[in-house]
Amino acid sequence: MADTRDVQTAWRLLDYMAVDYGGAVANGAVISASEYAEMSEFAAGVSTRLRALPATPERQSLIQSASQLEAVIGRKGSSREVATLAHGLAADLLKAYPVPLAPAKAPDPAMGTRLYVQSCSSCHGLTGDGHGPDAARLDPPPIAFTDAERARQRSVFALYQVISQGIDGTAMQSFADLPNDQRWALAFRAGSFALTDAQAVEGERLWKSQPSLRARIPDLKTLVALTPAALAGSIGQAKADAVLAYLRRHPDQVMQQAPGSLAVARSKLAQSLAAFRRGDRRGAKELALSAYLDGFEPIEPTLSARDPTLMSRIEGAMGEYRAAVESSTSADDVAERVAVLGGLFDDAEAALAPDAATQASTFLGAFTILLREGLEALLIVVAMIAFLRKAERPEALRYVHGGWIGALIAGGLTWAVATYAIGISGASRELTEGFGSLFAAIVLLSVGIWMHGKAQADQWQRYIREKMSRALSSGSGWFLFGLAFLVVYREVFETILFYAALSTQGNTAMLLAGAGAAISLLAVIAWAMLRYSRTLPITQFFRYSSWLMAALTVVLAGKG
Repeated sequence: MADTRDVQTAWRLLDYMAVDYGGAVANGAVISASEYAEMSEFAAGVSTRLRALPATPERQSLIQSASQLEAVIGRKGSSREVATLAHGLAADLLKAYPVPLAPAKAPDPAMGTRLYVQSCSSCHGLTGDGHGPDAARLDPPPIAFTDAERARQRSVFALYQVISQGIDGTAMQSFADLPNDQRWALAFRAGSFALTDAQAVEGERLWKSQPSLRARIPDLKTLVALTPAALAGSIGQAKADAVLAYLRRHPDQVMQQAPGSLAVARSKLAQSLAAFRRGDRRGAKELALSAYLDGFEPIEPTLSARDPTLMSRIEGAMGEYRAAVESSTSADDVAERVAVLGGLFDDAEAALAPDAATQASTFLGAFTILLREGLEALLIVVAMIAFLRKAERPEALRYVHGGWIGALIAGGLTWAVATYAIGISGASRELTEGFGSLFAAIVLLSVGIWMHGKAQADQWQRYIREKMSRALSSGSGWFLFGLAFLVVYREVFETILFYAALSTQGNTAMLLAGAGAAISLLAVIAWAMLRYSRTLPITQFFRYSSWLMAALTVVLAGKG
């Protein structure tokens, strides 16, 4: 594994060259000999560091790009050419040797302001103009964060790197002793000086009114790596400055708008591709599966309610990606599939953006999810209740009612634990649902066979006379409790996960309305089933019930 500091140092050198090369060369001529010597030294240093990194399929390409960068600097190429090569190489370096790129949570702007005043203003000035009380005696002088042209070439991550490591040969010391969240807060503060409050106001309007912008910056990882110049390539410099002025002052807005778990899906797919390129096909497959289970599946119901065609396309593309990872396909083919999924995720993020959440789609999603999951459990529980009534054993109903009520309570506890205490991975969730389904299918199959055997009225009368006194003992009562608990808990478990995804999209009132409508319809279905099961002759009741149990056994076995 590559040393994190070596990779970060190489990245920082590349970023420094991309920003500062213009101060060394202009129009093919050296304008500062010392700066030009520094650029040449840094380019050679990057090549040396890349050659020392652990061997990977990408390393040779990185070394070739570094040599190309050295050659461009050697012939005194343009600052634009150097910036393009340096930024491209820096991006490829982090893809090949991933290092932490983003804070774990949104930085606190107020903390950043306090830290800047305490630790940075004496050199860089209270306004970031580079004219603090101690600036005059420093050589080289402190950077002016208000320099818009330089700031457009610098990401928050680059500032974080400088804060963490310092700059050799200058008064800029390392602040590695500060906690990580404080260094990120400082980086965001330093990166906001060149972008004005007026721009931030316009950026807020753009951010909240244009879903395409939110799709371009879906998470903190993207935000901290993005420079105003890079964003300007797709939306124009004025818009880029405004949007980043707003987000660097309010990084929590990126966290709030991130829909579902698509950021997880992107991250897992990137890790899967890296594992595939290393030759670790098994690891690539596991990460690809995690991208689906932990990333995409939780937001499937919401996306299906808003754009079912897109949902199906993503689901199919992720399945094709997993198949490609298992086959002997090339790394380029796998990378292309990841790129295609990235585009589909962009579309999904636009569809899942808060202002794309119509009241109708939220209502429909909440209604269909609860109706689908609730109907499966309802059919089994109602059949059990009807059976006990036919058997004239109402005292045993408390076991069935206790089972489904206990399942609802357990489901609520599961939601609380998964939300506030631990994380339930996609694989663990699928195993819970799968084993629960298979076990319930086995139980239902035995119940169905038993009911089929009682479909003849004379056999039922004989059974009543000879067996019923013992059939519903305390032990079998707890058996009924366990069956009711199991089949209901499985559906509650899945419903809670889906509703958690829906709740992040807003429209809480319509979500509750959809759930209420589904509960009302389920209540009507339950009443009708119990009402008409009373009038069925005993032979037909057991025949129909056995068919129902057989059908549900197939459904549960398939799910398992």
